[in-house]
Amino acid sequence: MDITCILDYLTHLEQNNSREWYHAHKEEYKTASAGFEALIRELIFRLGETDSSILHLEPKDLTFRLTRDTRFSHDKSPYNTAFRAHIGPMGKLPVPVGYYLMIKPGGRSFLGGGLFADMFKDATAMVRDYIAEHPDQWEAVITAPAFAESFTVLGTSLKNVPAGYDKTHPQAQYLKYKSWYLEYPISDALLCSGEKFTELAARVFTQMQPFNRFLNTALADFKMPERP
Repeated sequence: MDITCILDYLTHLEQNNSREWYHAHKEEYKTASAGFEALIRELIFRLGETDSSILHLEPKDLTFRLTRDTRFSHDKSPYNTAFRAHIGPMGKLPVPVGYYLMIKPGGRSFLGGGLFADMFKDATAMVRDYIAEHPDQWEAVITAPAFAESFTVLGTSLKNVPAGYDKTHPQAQYLKYKSWYLEYPISDALLCSGEKFTELAARVFTQMQPFNRFLNTALADFKMPERP
């Protein structure tokens, strides 16, 4: 797979973010998109050795469209200038949580995991409750050497521990969160290093698995809201 062509395409799209340019360069898009899907397929294969829940997935079902919804945005650029995918047990749905990949030129790419979406109040409550009830298990996950050497838990957070939770709880810091996720930054040079990048991505995603399993256990009864 040629990730250089992905970065080149996205760089040119960022410089020429218009419908006219996009439609005039459809062949370049198809080549870059095919390379991205090949990368996703390779990661599914490698991660499937330790996470069989994703082996049934097809790369084309995991990617997000470049087209932006600009109705409520001051930025009227019609396209996202990143290739993104979520490799989760239910595909690209945010729950169950899985492995997130964003390729964006200029050192803005990253590997991610966990719950990024903080708009689902039920999901937030389920994770908070599970952390509150299993503080030692949460502590073991986030302080394990293989985890701590690569990640810091990120997420949108309240100023105070929400009502109904013990303010002196040993995991009070994380009870403030509305989302719990990980980001591992990737340079352009590493992206273009071929097998070296694929091996690193597989290793980093594997290190996320205990974190993802904890969240997915907490979210076992979560149902995605139905669209009106």
